[in-house]
Amino acid sequence: MDKILEGYFFNPTKGNLEIEQVIEELFSYISEKPEKFYDIIVGCDSSSGEEPHFPLAVVVLRRGEGGRFFLKKIAYKDRKFYNWKQRILEEVFLSCQLALYLRENFEEKTKSVSRPSNWQFRYIHADVGENGATRDMVKEVTGLIKGNGFEPKIKPESFAASNVADRFS
Repeated sequence: MDKILEGYFFNPTKGNLEIEQVIEELFSYISEKPEKFYDIIVGCDSSSGEEPHFPLAVVVLRRGEGGRFFLKKIAYKDRKFYNWKQRILEEVFLSCQLALYLRENFEEKTKSVSRPSNWQFRYIHADVGENGATRDMVKEVTGLIKGNGFEPKIKPESFAASNVADRFS
């Protein structure tokens, strides 16, 4: 969890933000148009090799109007990943850790708001799919995500992992 909480997330508009500032930006963005509905999504990708980095993405979508994203690259200096299956599991593990932290802290922040909630934080996007090498891991990955209380999305619906995070891997 320390890897997620230390350092900065990058947003193209706001620059580098600490995790608390990301939560504040999510809240601010949703508060701009409270009549709209929002999805908050987490996804992760990884570069190849024994010492990959893991771009972790937080995406907030204003339904029908686009959204914003925040990225953080996580690297391990003291850990090797000898095959792609280890990397995929680490992607999902990091996504679950971040999603749990954000959901808990975002819910705490919104308790002071008296109107009904207009957002949902239920999806984690995984960079696996029914086609290709990752097809054998779909059940394992989706089970891990469900076990953490989120709904999994896999390719081709997992844009937070396979498009947003992938651009920074």
